[in-house]
Amino acid sequence: MDDAEPTVEPDPVASLLAVLDLSGSDARTSEDIFTGTSQSMPLGRVYGGQVLAQSIVAAERTIPDGRIVHSMHGYFLRPGDSTKGITFAVDRIHDGRSFSTRRTQAFQDGVPIFSMIASFQDEDPGLEHQEPMPEDIPGPDELPDVESHLQGLHPMSKRLFTDRPVDLRHIPSPIYASVQGERVPRQAVWMRVRRPLPDAAGIHRAALAYLSDLTIQESILRAHGIAWATPGLKVASLDHAMWWHRFGRADEWMLYVQESPSARGGRGLATGRVYSAAGVLLASVAQEIMVRVPDAD
Repeated sequence: MDDAEPTVEPDPVASLLAVLDLSGSDARTSEDIFTGTSQSMPLGRVYGGQVLAQSIVAAERTIPDGRIVHSMHGYFLRPGDSTKGITFAVDRIHDGRSFSTRRTQAFQDGVPIFSMIASFQDEDPGLEHQEPMPEDIPGPDELPDVESHLQGLHPMSKRLFTDRPVDLRHIPSPIYASVQGERVPRQAVWMRVRRPLPDAAGIHRAALAYLSDLTIQESILRAHGIAWATPGLKVASLDHAMWWHRFGRADEWMLYVQESPSARGGRGLATGRVYSAAGVLLASVAQEIMVRVPDAD
């Protein structure tokens, strides 16, 4: 009889919290260098949303109390190695009466893999309006979970989805193995972190950045009937922009409404709006990707 202890799979939500817990200096020191771990990924590349979120955390460590991130613009420069840690260097570009600006560069092996500028603001009163959440959207409890759509995928490919700390529900359906329905440049996805996060608002803002890089590319692929499982398909994020409008918890259901206004020259642009389940607009996102499809070059 084998008395060996059973293998315990790592908790993906604990892994998310671990990568957001950077080590290094704080706002009281003159050297703004931080280090972080990387989540294990089946294909060995750092997930873009991870380095986005970590860069926000690093910049936020240097910000005066009370100021919160409201926008970021970043470029993915090189693929990261998920077996290695990442070093984050923050430049304090500007501190004004209401706004602070920071540049964060993420490094592996001494070379930058990601570069970001982010802006932070004091909470101020002002004009208020928002684009309403689309109507007639089925709720997350009316839709199958992601595991229901993974039949036929290679086990390594399945791990890309099942090992994530995120629960996803696609409208109309995922495009992992095939694209069902109309070939249109739009879709919506319900998403949340799989279990409760700590109450700290900064963790939820960073977690929302982490989530914002998931699925947004799919409006481009859906328009052309291209599934993720297409042999020879190559997709890479080139840049990413995000605007936080209002606070929302990343461990509660959010609706990510996505569309692609254009694709040309091996690049596609996707935009997204993130709503709370109650219809509050939490954030807006834009991303351009490189996409190469066999026989389409």
